[in-house]
Amino acid sequence: MIETLISVKDLTVRFKTDEGLITAVDGVTFDVKPGEILGLVGESGSGKSVTAKSLMLLNADNTVYDPKSSMKLNLHDQSIDILSLKKPQDQMIIRGGAISMIFQEPMASFAPAITIGDQMVEQLKLHSNMPDEKAKEISIEMLERVGIPEAGKRFNQYAFEFSGGMRQRAMIAMALSTKPKLLIADEPTTALDVTIQAQVIELMKELVDEFHMAIIFITHDLGVIAQTADRVAVMYLGNLVETGTVHQVIQQPAHPYTQGLINALPNLEDLDSPLTPVPGDIPSPLERPTGCVFNTRCSLSLGERCEAEVPHNFNVAPGHNVSCHLMEQRMAANE
Repeated sequence: MIETLISVKDLTVRFKTDEGLITAVDGVTFDVKPGEILGLVGESGSGKSVTAKSLMLLNADNTVYDPKSSMKLNLHDQSIDILSLKKPQDQMIIRGGAISMIFQEPMASFAPAITIGDQMVEQLKLHSNMPDEKAKEISIEMLERVGIPEAGKRFNQYAFEFSGGMRQRAMIAMALSTKPKLLIADEPTTALDVTIQAQVIELMKELVDEFHMAIIFITHDLGVIAQTADRVAVMYLGNLVETGTVHQVIQQPAHPYTQGLINALPNLEDLDSPLTPVPGDIPSPLERPTGCVFNTRCSLSLGERCEAEVPHNFNVAPGHNVSCHLMEQRMAANE
């Protein structure tokens, strides 16, 4: 049994622009185990999607990966250095092979003039030598597996003939048809109503159990993460500020940003209580703050230290890490 499916260490991603190099992801490190769901949480602009796309080398042509960055995919028969895959043919293993991705808006992922079935068959044939009939059989089977009624009929329809929930299910079916080891789900429930959202979340949990694959679930919604993930990684402006089990991060948040995200959730037990948003806006990557990247919005800032020093990532409990001067100070005082 493989202990770690994907290992990311010191991932730093920059983009070449007219204004110079812009840092989108800064020194991110995490592992994902087989059969595990990792929730990647943060506001828009925090670097979640850039991090996920890096695993499939799907970022734009102006992307620059820092030489210290490392991404390893560990399969039963080999360990793959993702950043060494330069040729399109070599990248097939991480683009729909061992790694698949569900995008936020499936309508933008399906070609409007090609049937859902033809697109699924084409993908299967890209990653195997199976004949058309076998690829069709597997595609219809996967459409049925994700709960699409009359899958044989739907196979010959176009994306615009599907409802939003059915398009999302079809996207999941296509992503799973190659039996990936890792599924990246980028905001897969954002555009869905709460009933369909719950069905999609339950479906993904069932698929993890059935196929023993791992999922990186990207969202800004901590409520969804609480229902879905085993572990949580909280991102802010390209940095991982807190990681831990879902119970540690949701019930005992250590970083002020994580606390702010939780405080911003509606309280169903007190509907009259006001919402408490995180103050201010996430800065532009062009204007990254010095020191702790969250210091410009943090109500618990220690002042000069937070503005000048980058906080260390340290352990507050087994499996629970945080990057925060205040928490480090409190931990030291309690020793």
